[in-house]
Amino acid sequence: MRKKRLQKKHQVKASLNVPRLAKAGSSLTLEIFASKQKLGEITLGRGSLFWTGKGRHKSKRINWTRFAEMMDELAYGK
Repeated sequence: MRKKRLQKKHQVKASLNVPRLAKAGSSLTLEIFASKQKLGEITLGRGSLFWTGKGRHKSKRINWTRFAEMMDELAYGK
């Protein structure tokens, strides 16, 4: 029996900025790709995260409470 090789569709590149651990300015940036096309970029910090979509020049700030609500709704419905 021959096994099928799965092709990777998604790729994530990480960049870590830590001037001082747990201080303002510390962040993790993830670039997200699908089929070699950039979907967007997410920057995770202490107080919130920032999302910059494909082709956008401005990022959107989302606080952690709102992000948790959004993820719960996506995962579990209303």
